[in-house]
Amino acid sequence: MPQITEIFLDCDNTLVLSEELAFEACADLANEILEKKGLPDRYTGEQLIKDFVGQNFRGMMLSLQDKYNFKLEPDELEAYVKKEEDKVIAKLEAKAKPCVGATEELIKLYESKKYGLAVVSSSALRRVQASIKKVGQDQYFDADRVFSAASSLPKPTSKPDPAIYLHALDYVKKTAGETVAVEDSKSGALAAIRAGIWTIGYVGSYNGKEMQEEMSARLMDLGVHIIMNDWSEFERCMTFVENLPPKTDPQSSL
Repeated sequence: MPQITEIFLDCDNTLVLSEELAFEACADLANEILEKKGLPDRYTGEQLIKDFVGQNFRGMMLSLQDKYNFKLEPDELEAYVKKEEDKVIAKLEAKAKPCVGATEELIKLYESKKYGLAVVSSSALRRVQASIKKVGQDQYFDADRVFSAASSLPKPTSKPDPAIYLHALDYVKKTAGETVAVEDSKSGALAAIRAGIWTIGYVGSYNGKEMQEEMSARLMDLGVHIIMNDWSEFERCMTFVENLPPKTDPQSSL
């Protein structure tokens, strides 16, 4: 059985209900770019979530460039990334709420002192910090245990690239085999799985039973080890993982 000593938690729509707010701002900028490039398509925040959930804005813009066959110059992209970050943070600081039950589980984990706790996100560090601070979750994480694929790496990236998980493992000096990740998106789950980490797929932030069932199936197909429908199931999910056979090669090769 694996000896779990560390828990890595995604932020957006896993700890904090931030995706809807963030994608509203992203849609405004995506549409500005499409208009500037002479392209007729336009996005709503809901459509962006459907196509790009789990990716940060930089990853989204790379995907848009591939989809519509246009190019943003590096300085142009960086200007939009900074603009998006400011817009999203303003929305989060005004309206962000915790995922149902997440804070209650964090309190229990923090007080138990059984596991190390870290946030591992694709989003920019300022955005992650603003999110967890707004909902009062920042007190459960040391400042140096909040990791961002957009800000914490020498070269910015986005999930499903496992680089941010590998970086976090290295920083906290843990192996993948003694770590559990909680992820709500396909790209996030794939990043954790590619890093060889035990992964719980959380679907409680998706609207409606049908969407939750669809995402559960997709996440299981990717290779998550168990689905968590609600944060009240977290202890049961951890018990399930802790009773799985240990990994022979805890960290997958890239």
